[in-house]
Amino acid sequence: MTALVLSLAAVALVLAVLAWIPKSGSTLQIVISAAMLACLGTVGVLLLVGDGVADWAERWWNVLLLVAGALAVSGGGPLTTSVMALADKGSTRAQSTQKAGEVLRGGALIGALERMAIYAALVSGWPEGIAVVLAIKGLARYPELRSPDQPASVTPQAVAERFIIGTFTSVLWAVTCAGLLKSR
Repeated sequence: MTALVLSLAAVALVLAVLAWIPKSGSTLQIVISAAMLACLGTVGVLLLVGDGVADWAERWWNVLLLVAGALAVSGGGPLTTSVMALADKGSTRAQSTQKAGEVLRGGALIGALERMAIYAALVSGWPEGIAVVLAIKGLARYPELRSPDQPASVTPQAVAERFIIGTFTSVLWAVTCAGLLKSR
């Protein structure tokens, strides 16, 4: 069971890295992200059906800790852009969350740092860290979300929607990755 869980987690990590290669929001990226999500879901089910990681040797638990952390940081970016691409289906260019990325620059780096902080907070037993991370992010992004100087090529609603979709997807992904380790 340990080998299967670690193997599926490693496959999910490889898929997370591969998901960065195709164009953001492309069908290929969406498919790779879905496969990555399926691997992580399968790992979660295996841990729920079995005894979790309670009877694992410490070294294997540490391997899962590192793989899940790398997956939390690297997999969240492609998954978030895939979710945004799906949300954009049928939207006009001005309503596009992809176009809103011009206003909310640095989202990929901020998202990676956000996922790293949330993962670390949860794994270390400090769930209140989620509130701290989200408060910092919200306060830092507030001026961009409310700026009247946004380009005419994007609506303020698209900018807010990108912020909300990106944040929720990113946070849920990091929480899910950290949740694998809480079965201990």
